[in-house]
Amino acid sequence: MNRTLLDILACPIDKHHPLELLEIKAKDDVISEGSLFCSKCSRFYPIIEEIPIMLPDELRDKKLEMEFLTNNKENLPDKIIRNAKPWHL
Repeated sequence: MNRTLLDILACPIDKHHPLELLEIKAKDDVISEGSLFCSKCSRFYPIIEEIPIMLPDELRDKKLEMEFLTNNKENLPDKIIRNAKPWHL
């Protein structure tokens, strides 16, 4: 995901802008792995292989996102690991 996308991305649930970016892997202005976090509704949206996955809850892949959280629990804050919606560890 190119960092400049933060200027236009909003939470698909409540339309909150701006979203908080939490980088795990990045090079220059491209984030290859990380998370976007909505401070209004406490939802997280993973960035996997440079793609922000910003779907409504009913279309999200719980298995994929739980694997993402498990693999990155050392790199993400508690507000995502323990408290984020729609699921957390």
